[in-house]
Amino acid sequence: MSIAAPTHAASRTPDWQAKVARAFSRAAPRYDALASAQRHIGEALWARLPTSAGPRVLDLGCGTGYWTQRLAMRYPDARVAGLDIAPGMLAYAEARYGQQIAWHQGDAAALPFADGAFNLVFSNLAIQWCRDSDAVMQALHRVLAPGGQAYITTLLPGTLGEVADAWQRPEALLTTPSAAELERAVVDSGLGLAEQTATWRTFHYPDLNAVMASIKGVGAQVARANARLTRGEVADARARYDALREPQGLPVSYHCLTLHLEKTP
Repeated sequence: MSIAAPTHAASRTPDWQAKVARAFSRAAPRYDALASAQRHIGEALWARLPTSAGPRVLDLGCGTGYWTQRLAMRYPDARVAGLDIAPGMLAYAEARYGQQIAWHQGDAAALPFADGAFNLVFSNLAIQWCRDSDAVMQALHRVLAPGGQAYITTLLPGTLGEVADAWQRPEALLTTPSAAELERAVVDSGLGLAEQTATWRTFHYPDLNAVMASIKGVGAQVARANARLTRGEVADARARYDALREPQGLPVSYHCLTLHLEKTP
């Protein structure tokens, strides 16, 4: 998974957002079928949500709208919105769940909403794709109403380490800010950090093809830009990955950070 780098990373590309949007737009039709790890991680975040949300709710990085629809059902008296950077994801979501949810295309670092627009923000494995953690937290602070809360999962260094090792391309897969960097961004934004929890989640797949389908299906890739992987590279990666095989299958690890943020009333 081409996890986003923080602002200070050396490898910056001016069309990063467009590349992310294209990758996820292409992945939209098969995302739900292949995003089992993302779904499991999201369920743990879902269990933390409050029983009452207030009148306005945002799913930040809504993707295919799976969680957005569940938010609308959980909080039937709230106005629910979903935001994503990928137009293909939003088109899929609207076609599936309709216009009772307000769908918006936009960037988490520059949210296209009024100040104090939301009482609750839910975001499952989305903000790691944003290169400017400070801008994301500042945007969240701005759009949350006083007393508003945000529940977020994101990824930390070490995520997909087995995939990076197998392909011998760590730089292609993840460059994420540390928990300490994210905590600093939260504090600097003015948001309160009610809770943060870092956990490792490992999922297993029967073979390399299944591993790659699981990450490619959610908009990820390991091939260099404009280059094809040779048969030899694939064979070598398969051999390296098979050396990591566990009784349950080939492991794929996610280093997850869960954040519960609050805006002071």
